[in-house]
Amino acid sequence: MARFRLLADEHQARSPLRQLWREFARQHSAVAGLALFSAFFVLAIIAPLLTPHAPYLQNDNLLLLPPSWSELGLVQYPFGTDDLGRDMFSRFLVGTRYTFGIAVITVLGALIAGLLLGTLAGMSRGVKSSVFNHILDLALTIPSLLLAIIIVAILGPGLLNTIWAIMLALLPQFVHGVRNAIAEQLNQDYVIAYRLDGANNLQVFRRIILPNIWERLTVTATMALSTAILDIAALGFLGLGAQAPTAEWGAIIADSLDLIYVAPIGVALPGLLIFLAVLSVNLVGDGLRTAVKKRREN
Repeated sequence: MARFRLLADEHQARSPLRQLWREFARQHSAVAGLALFSAFFVLAIIAPLLTPHAPYLQNDNLLLLPPSWSELGLVQYPFGTDDLGRDMFSRFLVGTRYTFGIAVITVLGALIAGLLLGTLAGMSRGVKSSVFNHILDLALTIPSLLLAIIIVAILGPGLLNTIWAIMLALLPQFVHGVRNAIAEQLNQDYVIAYRLDGANNLQVFRRIILPNIWERLTVTATMALSTAILDIAALGFLGLGAQAPTAEWGAIIADSLDLIYVAPIGVALPGLLIFLAVLSVNLVGDGLRTAVKKRREN
């Protein structure tokens, strides 16, 4: 029986996912960030089911209603209403879908496209690879927000164009990360031995390279998510992203900025939500990076 348990423990220790989770769970800040990240993710999916009022319904009789903890507030409106009588609590909930949910979609799209282009760049040789790498290095010198603003200026303002702009702005770092990871793997002895055994490029990528770079891709995608959240909120605040009356956090801050002294919660709470969303992503990203490093050391 003791021998069986020893073999089971050794098998469990050899599992990369279990070992990665074990190292990740030892970091309390990373676990707290994962819980907060999961809460935002769930809210982004079920937010319309939790809204007590229609987020775009205007009520002329309840303009600039204070929060419920104020003497003039109402329990039906926990965070009060804006200058058009719309429920702030419902708008904050729906805003999770636009700021956080769209950020997840853009990162997934950039990850898939970056994986395809990065694979072509990393496994190609000659003039084609050199030209592609120089263009990629040039794109990486431009900040993602500035690149997104340039793309939105070309495509025009709007939420759909914001998705494409941020996806294209995040694409260079994914392509760069995949290209470097593949180039590093191609120099390993086991890849060379697999090629000598008769494997083609597709087999090398599918069976050797991809299983060894998925951890790095996960960390890169996690860190890019915080950038996407900030870029979506920034474009909405500048009036280049989500347009009124869309309940996006950055757009809500821009609409409430003129009333900051009358209704400061319209600026403070969306800003706090953006901060918590970015903080949760960064905590998860740092935890994953630390867990991957420790797993490799072990």
